[in-house]
Amino acid sequence: MSKSVWSTEIKHLGPPRRGKVRDIYDLGDTLLIVACDRISAYDHVLQPGIPGKGKILSQLSNFWFDKFEQLVPNHLIATDPRDFPSDLELDAYLGILDGRSTLVQKTIVVPFECVARGYLAGSGFREYQDNGAVCGIALPQGLERASKLPDPIFTPATKAESGHDENVSYEVMSAAIGDAIADKLRRLTLEIYSSGSIHAEQKGMILADTKFEFGQLENGSILLIDEVLTPDSSRFWDEATWQPGTEPVSYDKQFVRNWLDKADWDHESPPPRLPDEVVEGTLQRYVEAFRRVTGKEPDL
Repeated sequence: MSKSVWSTEIKHLGPPRRGKVRDIYDLGDTLLIVACDRISAYDHVLQPGIPGKGKILSQLSNFWFDKFEQLVPNHLIATDPRDFPSDLELDAYLGILDGRSTLVQKTIVVPFECVARGYLAGSGFREYQDNGAVCGIALPQGLERASKLPDPIFTPATKAESGHDENVSYEVMSAAIGDAIADKLRRLTLEIYSSGSIHAEQKGMILADTKFEFGQLENGSILLIDEVLTPDSSRFWDEATWQPGTEPVSYDKQFVRNWLDKADWDHESPPPRLPDEVVEGTLQRYVEAFRRVTGKEPDL
């Protein structure tokens, strides 16, 4: 198994802001984003990294950014480090940056995750079990785990750099950012999800749910940012084996969550170290998601 890239350090650019997965270098009007091989679950960053995972996330996001460009503009400026401005002096770092870095426009980030759900899973299923609704949206009675919803729904969440994203109602989001922007983001989220779902179905997969991030420019324009329809931000299920009421075969980090659920861990203390078979199994699922969505092999 090749070595994972846990973090990066490009000293002349200054210290990056480190998210759960990405290292972000502030270049003024632009950002250099490097997708590392860290993986998180239940609000904890886990050890060890998943070798090549950051490359899969970056390359798959670039695929979707290109596909959705007619629906919504995005923040991408360049995806090949050889095309980054020469004054950044990154030649010595090409081995790290290749396949996992992007140069993007800096935006004012909308402080909500924009979540689209077409199926009942995860926190949405748990919420439905408690009160028959998800984020204040009432759903029909009798739905099971992994049931398809009558129509996709928009369920925003607060955006947490660390800790837990909290599901909120559309009304809470609208009150915070304004009716016009909230309505536009809801519409864009459902349009992108619908387009992604159709593509996934053509590849024998179900896009159960996903979350998007958006940013605004000074002139008010909205851009799609961060990552798009990756196994980190979405649930991808195998369509051939999907059956409501059961845990679907998935190509995302549910495999890691399932292992943690069986590991007698309280979700509060430092998490257990992932064994080699979970690391390898996770990588295989991410590669398979990339392969089926794009019809290509990731450049690892």
